[in-house]
Amino acid sequence: MRPQSTTVLDANALLALVMGGSAAEPGPKPARVMLSAPVGLWLSEDGTVRLDIKTDGTYDGQVAGRRRRAHGTYHIDGALMTLSDHDSGLHTPVALYDGELEMAGHRLGLAH
Repeated sequence: MRPQSTTVLDANALLALVMGGSAAEPGPKPARVMLSAPVGLWLSEDGTVRLDIKTDGTYDGQVAGRRRRAHGTYHIDGALMTLSDHDSGLHTPVALYDGELEMAGHRLGLAH
């Protein structure tokens, strides 16, 4: 029997597949972890990535220049939120920090 090949994608590659954006290089991580659901509209600093986390356990996402919007449900386990896209079936990990989300190298802040 021949061993199977496995491709491992990091969070940066997954976001690029799901949302089609190019991700920024990851920088230093904030020290404090967010402990509650990050409900609200989150934006990257340049406004190209939007993530709307809703109280009903769903989300909507958009990357500038892409026609297809990501949408689905989310699940939180400690400091990790997993987005499950309804159309593609892909799961995207999101690190939860105090005042910031990190998704595939993109840092998102809560919109004011």
